[in-house]
Amino acid sequence: MSYTPSYAVGALVAIGGVMGFVNKGSLISLFAGLAFGGVIGYSGFMIHNGQILNGHQLAAAVSVALACVMGMRFAKSGKVMPAGAVAGVAIASAFYHINKVMTMKKLA
Repeated sequence: MSYTPSYAVGALVAIGGVMGFVNKGSLISLFAGLAFGGVIGYSGFMIHNGQILNGHQLAAAVSVALACVMGMRFAKSGKVMPAGAVAGVAIASAFYHINKVMTMKKLA
């Protein structure tokens, strides 16, 4: 069930983008949330359907990118919500998926 974190993080990020649009009218939040969330969710689909290594690699790459983007926003604004929280979730996701990739490559 290593696909569950991807589905959860993808949904969380997508919902966050929608909330940014609803609360602040931010189209950038909407598009970025749906794009990042959609790709992370798709990585879960890949993992679920047998493309385990590729799915974890995709999720790791997107999570690192999201952590960088939101980490920079957090550093600039100092606001924990939403930038700091999303950066934290993305960092946790990146560590999880990188660990999975490294474990699989050791076993291969």
